[in-house]
Amino acid sequence: MRRAGRRGRQAQEGSPMENGVGQEPGTPEPPAAEGIPAPRPPRARPRLVFHTQLAHGSPTGRIEGFTNVKELYAKIAEVFSISPTEILFCTLNTHKVDMQKLLGGQIGLEDFIFAHVRGETKEVEVTKTEDALGLTITDNGAGYAFIKRIKEGSIINRIQTVCVGDSIEAINDHTIVGCRHYEVARMLRELPRAQPFTLRLVQPKKAFGELGGGGRSPCSCPGTG
Repeated sequence: MRRAGRRGRQAQEGSPMENGVGQEPGTPEPPAAEGIPAPRPPRARPRLVFHTQLAHGSPTGRIEGFTNVKELYAKIAEVFSISPTEILFCTLNTHKVDMQKLLGGQIGLEDFIFAHVRGETKEVEVTKTEDALGLTITDNGAGYAFIKRIKEGSIINRIQTVCVGDSIEAINDHTIVGCRHYEVARMLRELPRAQPFTLRLVQPKKAFGELGGGGRSPCSCPGTG
């Protein structure tokens, strides 16, 4: 009687593997099927180049090779020789503080990127006479939360120095740089009523001779805070 052989064959150590199956060293590749051309190498992805300016005025720069917001800010900062932390937010195809034109998750090849950078710092004292302040807050994905909307007739609306586009840097000397918008909104909601508090704000830099304070145009987003 013949002794039963082992089932299957173990791959030798160091031998090449393909789809988890051992392949004998030196085994030639199977020939391509007759009439079927060999596969072409993958095409290199085209280099996507975008145009950018500083919103308050600058020459036009060209940027490429970014995959997220932080990389985008770094590229813009490199072009204009500034720090990435100077950039508060970006708008597409307008230099104005237009919250409908905020840069989001997608950019088209024809989109022109305007970077809004830090301008003057200001402090305002607010007394919370109602539960809601009348703010909608968003953030730039890179550490800065800013005001996206101010509800008409609200507490904040009555403070003329607070404007759409202002970045909230601190609440009662407690810095919030690095916080997401929902964290900032929660902090403001939890502030006690009838007790004054201080907001330290940074407004976007304005072009020379530009008038107005950032605009209070309505937004489709509901107010929070």
